Amino acid sequence: MKIICIGRNYVEHAKELGNEVPKEPVIFMKPDTAILKGKDFYIPEFSQDIHYELEVVLKISKGGKYISEENAPQYFNEIGLGIDFTARDLQSKLKEKGLPWELAKAFDGSAVVSNFYEKDKFDLNNLNFSLIKNKEEVQNGNTSLMIFSPEKIIAFVSKYFTLKTGDLIFTGTPKGVGKVVENDILEAFLEDEKAFDIRIQ
Repeated sequence: MKIICIGRNYVEHAKELGNEVPKEPVIFMKPDTAILKGKDFYIPEFSQDIHYELEVVLKISKGGKYISEENAPQYFNEIGLGIDFTARDLQSKLKEKGLPWELAKAFDGSAVVSNFYEKDKFDLNNLNFSLIKNKEEVQNGNTSLMIFSPEKIIAFVSKYFTLKTGDLIFTGTPKGVGKVVENDILEAFLEDEKAFDIRIQ
């Protein structure tokens, strides 16, 4: 199982980090060891600036390569929510040197993944999702604001990587990313349904 992540897929998020709005999907990967076990996220010792990034996650339901946009909906049946935890201080240093982001993005426990829900339960073109930190909403996104739709993402990614059953695709985060500190409580909602809650340690 691999975790494929899409960067800068919401215009306002790209702007808030001072990045150009991409003309094609920005891709990076996380290993399966990045998936957080349990409900506690421990801030790693190598960073003083860990940020949350809430994202809609697609779960691939069958293998495929060179998948067309038209056929892409046949390759995932379930969606969920996830957090792409990012060591922003480390990422900034890597970006300044033109180096890959993996040290800042792919460390152990950096991927929170909720339970998954049948996609037919939702309108994927108009899906609301939100993140609450300590009872205050910090992110509120809608899939209609994605630069690249789930279908476009699957078509693009599958040109380069064969997709396999169980692969996860993090589809990008809306604006509002920010720092976590010890004892923060994060709660994620897909429409009005709580998808997960975690504590920062």
